Amino acid sequence: MNNIPKIKVGIVAVSRDCFPESLSVGRRKALAEAYTKKYTGDDIYECPVCIVESELDMQRALADIKAAGCNALCVYLGNFGPEISETMLAQQFDGPKMFIAATEENTGVLSDDRGDAYCGMLNASYNLALRGVRAYIPEYPVGDAEECADMIHDFLPIARAVVGLKSLKIISFGPRPLNFLACNAPIYQLYKLGVEIEENSELDLFESFNKHEGDKRIPDVVADMEKELGDGNKKPEILSRLAQYELTLLDWIGEHKGASEYVAVAGKCWPAFQTQFGFVPCYVNSRLTGRGIPVSCEVDIYGCLSEYIGACVSEDAPTLLDINNSVPRDMFDSAIKGKFPYTAHDVFMGFHCGNTCSSKLSACSMKYQKIMARSLPVEVTNGTLEGDIIPGDITFFRLQSTADAKLRAYIANGEVLPVATHSFGSIGVFAIPEMGRFYRHVLIEKNFPHHGAVAFGHHAKVLFEVFKYIGVPVDEIGWNRPKSLPYPTENPWG
Repeated sequence: MNNIPKIKVGIVAVSRDCFPESLSVGRRKALAEAYTKKYTGDDIYECPVCIVESELDMQRALADIKAAGCNALCVYLGNFGPEISETMLAQQFDGPKMFIAATEENTGVLSDDRGDAYCGMLNASYNLALRGVRAYIPEYPVGDAEECADMIHDFLPIARAVVGLKSLKIISFGPRPLNFLACNAPIYQLYKLGVEIEENSELDLFESFNKHEGDKRIPDVVADMEKELGDGNKKPEILSRLAQYELTLLDWIGEHKGASEYVAVAGKCWPAFQTQFGFVPCYVNSRLTGRGIPVSCEVDIYGCLSEYIGACVSEDAPTLLDINNSVPRDMFDSAIKGKFPYTAHDVFMGFHCGNTCSSKLSACSMKYQKIMARSLPVEVTNGTLEGDIIPGDITFFRLQSTADAKLRAYIANGEVLPVATHSFGSIGVFAIPEMGRFYRHVLIEKNFPHHGAVAFGHHAKVLFEVFKYIGVPVDEIGWNRPKSLPYPTENPWG
């Protein structure tokens, strides 16, 4: 994954001047040692120049962690802490930050070396609010060295997403297809998140594609595709054009990244794409997504943004799927009922034409797009990567701007079941606890579109913190509630 940030957390210990500085120094060293022992020292930097007691100390520490290449900050309250200078440090640090505090080690410290960081965390949070500074504070932010090391490690995926968004450019091609207004959302919130957007015509893309005809690199890309597809190479005649398109996108990214460090693409794939390019781009989209460059379908800009967040959080390839169709009753009765702890309303099929990368499919085949082929010649719809999605844990989620330009999101942990789909495209049988109620009172009630991002593994806890950090109101983050916790609009009588 070469399109997501590498995080280095600067650990800066703070101390109120009426406490012995040695208390924070010793606790900081113990924290760094605990982290290095359990994880990797490459993730952290222990700021040695000073313990922050004053504003001048804050400036020295800030300069030091910047010089060390830190792009995330951990303010560590080794004792009560100086509420002004410690929150000024967070205010002036340009990157994600967290606050954690040291617990008292044993009864022996209570007489002379009690730190009172439990108390100091309250004043720190108050001063962060006064300064309008967003910071990540763990669910229980007070711990010993090992516990605080775990907190920093849990902060890494949050920091990756925050840093990635602030240096991300989304490149889009073409307006959204007719009847896909659900994927249309104001781009105002992208700029508030620090994301750049470059909108292009698909005609620009087509011109660039034609200029890549005969590119000397095409045979090498074809060979790589053949190796990846193996026995699933059912459409060898289209590989050279797909390779030409892949090179077109990669060169466009290289030439248009500009001042941004990271890139994602919202691509066009119909209605004129097939007849003019002579294929569908699904397989190429899957290959770039597998390299950490998410490419969404149907110019879904916020779907692409969601995929990128998923890549940062999971350090793995995400995918974008339609929350597509119900599971037939006969399939549920024969393959799911009594074998898995789900009702018929908890399961559904997640599908898209063929954009999921091969590493996330149980088996894959290059095929044609059946839906498009109902009204077009089959040969111009070649290019989908089809197969059942691998069973295992997933997180279904989406970050979206509403029509009136407000941020809204949903998150749900679930799984892909080891159940044959008997269908086409990149597809899987998904199960999310209480999906039926979630579908009605979050997805429908809150006007989310049919596209959802999928991260492989359970990442809801981290995504919730990411969405809070970037400014999504907590009451605008939907999740699949248990029956014991009704939705505000849910009929209490069923």
